[in-house]
Amino acid sequence: MNYQELVTQIKKKKSFLCVGLDTDLNKIPKYLLNTEDPVFEFNKQIIDATKDYCVAYKPNIAFYEMLGTKGWESLQKTIDYIPKDIFTIADAKRGDIGNTSLYYANTFFDTYDFDSVTVAPYMGSDSVTPYLQHKDKWAIVLALTSNKGADDFELQKLESGEYVFEKVLSTSKEWGSKTNMMYVVGATRPEMLADIRKIIPNHFLLVPGVGAQGGSLSEVVKYGITDDIGLLVNSSRGIIYAGNGEDFAQKAGEKAKSIQEEMASLMS
Repeated sequence: MNYQELVTQIKKKKSFLCVGLDTDLNKIPKYLLNTEDPVFEFNKQIIDATKDYCVAYKPNIAFYEMLGTKGWESLQKTIDYIPKDIFTIADAKRGDIGNTSLYYANTFFDTYDFDSVTVAPYMGSDSVTPYLQHKDKWAIVLALTSNKGADDFELQKLESGEYVFEKVLSTSKEWGSKTNMMYVVGATRPEMLADIRKIIPNHFLLVPGVGAQGGSLSEVVKYGITDDIGLLVNSSRGIIYAGNGEDFAQKAGEKAKSIQEEMASLMS
């Protein structure tokens, strides 16, 4: 999916919601465990219930690859089931160089046909640029994450006075453009979005941390929105585990609809 197609979907649906498919066999309703493919059955019902309210889905690859071959099969079926006009993110956080990075890109873009993949930039341009060689595909680069450990490196200051994450932004933005690179910026530090927008005023931001992690949607929009919206705000647990009974999908749909309505009001 290219930049303009993504923007069109956001404005059409009045939503910039991304639903994280962090599908955990220990958390899904127990009755689904009796189905042939519990992970896919759960995802299928979540997608059916939320597809009218979101513009992106983000399977967290760890939840699938831990299940071995069957997990990868569930992932493929999930990707095939997602409507083609909805943006897909492989939340894989890969971060290697050379042919390894190239083959990771081929895995998620060619084999599984994701629109994007999350990438760790710690090893420099070699770990990101192979993803940028694929037409209408995106690298989503980790910048300022919402976890406590972000303090260990991302929020350390360099001699220049920059935070490490700011150096990542200012350097990596030269590798691609707003049409093939996004950045992960956590919702738990929304006040820093204003400074981030000074460095990357027009790139899309994938923003986790709204909902279960306590981030504020209105604050994210206040500091991070662009003329083209420029945001994909992710909610995983807050939506997919909104209910744990046989009506789990209905509850997920209600939660997604509620977030979409708030987004629509913030966009107007």
